[in-house]
Amino acid sequence: MSVENTLSLWNKSFILCLTNNLFLFIFYFAQTTVLPVYIVNDLNGSLTQAGLAMTLFMVSSIAVRPFSGLIIEKFGRKKTLFIAEGLFCLFSVAYLFADNLTALLVIRFLHGIWFSILTTVVVPIVNDFIPEQRKGEGMGYFVMSINLGIVLGPLIGLTLIQPLSYLSVAAILAAIVCLGYVFCFMIPVQNEQHQRPVVTEKKSLSINDFIEQKSLSVAVLAMIVSFSYASIMSFISTFTASKNLLSYASLFFIVFAVSMMSLRPLTGKLYDNKGPHYVIYPALILFSIGLAVLSQINTLTGLMIAAVFIGIGFGSVQPCLQTLAIQRAPKHRIGHATSTFFTFYDIGIALGSILLGVIIAAQGYSFAYLLCALLTAGSLLFYRYIVAPKAI
Repeated sequence: MSVENTLSLWNKSFILCLTNNLFLFIFYFAQTTVLPVYIVNDLNGSLTQAGLAMTLFMVSSIAVRPFSGLIIEKFGRKKTLFIAEGLFCLFSVAYLFADNLTALLVIRFLHGIWFSILTTVVVPIVNDFIPEQRKGEGMGYFVMSINLGIVLGPLIGLTLIQPLSYLSVAAILAAIVCLGYVFCFMIPVQNEQHQRPVVTEKKSLSINDFIEQKSLSVAVLAMIVSFSYASIMSFISTFTASKNLLSYASLFFIVFAVSMMSLRPLTGKLYDNKGPHYVIYPALILFSIGLAVLSQINTLTGLMIAAVFIGIGFGSVQPCLQTLAIQRAPKHRIGHATSTFFTFYDIGIALGSILLGVIIAAQGYSFAYLLCALLTAGSLLFYRYIVAPKAI
């Protein structure tokens, strides 16, 4: 464990981890925003093909995620970080040479593989530089770097794509993620080989090679939450259009992001000082209320109120569940706990995007958002009787 771990939260290595993660997600969300424009306008592709480019990235990411913990265990954190981020940077540059749709789709599929491994390994690494008594606060700030990427990525992408060509924008984004890679060489990554228990050699893989069972109940709860969140991520734009509020969709995300980040320092400290119950219960309630409000709105005021509740609720519960999943696993299994958490989280997003689309087509937006509100409220019982009784 690094000496910096015993000092302040805002040590050099922690800041480098946050910055690298921020640059990674700025690239991801900016590229996701501008790539459909490139496919339709420059490659003469269809909207369906643009959607396929997004889907292939997600499919490969979800498929590899369960193996990420095993990869980290076999190769160590340091080697996994450098190889995964190095290849992620390589494929980031490859967009500059994707002059046809087939090449672009192949790049998207392969890129998703390294994104999955990379976003898994950075969690146990940054966890090493967070003092034990400030895990909730530290992981809260780490997740905030993702939230900033959610806001800054599309903002940078959409701002640059107007005066510049896609290739110019892709070059700038590749430079950003490569700069983050440089920071990795300044982080004293340790593999913690000495913390692994001695085991006899085994001839076949088991479920424990893919799933951290001590974190499984938390991961399932995260899947329920992410299923509901998919209603925001995938359908808020079309929902606001149906209410003649499409011009305010960007404002929804701004208010959502500000609300999400505003209480992060407070909820992190509350988690550390009082325990997860004091954050997760109210966060799930606020998220549920926000979805219920959204199901009934017809005005801008109602949309903004919903954004505040959803931002505070979802923005508080996600990092707390991730921290809880990590804390329940032995230190040598943090990589497995992280991959387990994100596997179920990604499955929730994927299922939500598909099933809620069917529900909206059949029953409408109000029914779908109200259903998500009830599902989120019901997750309180899952937390109370399945997750909470198990000690951290």
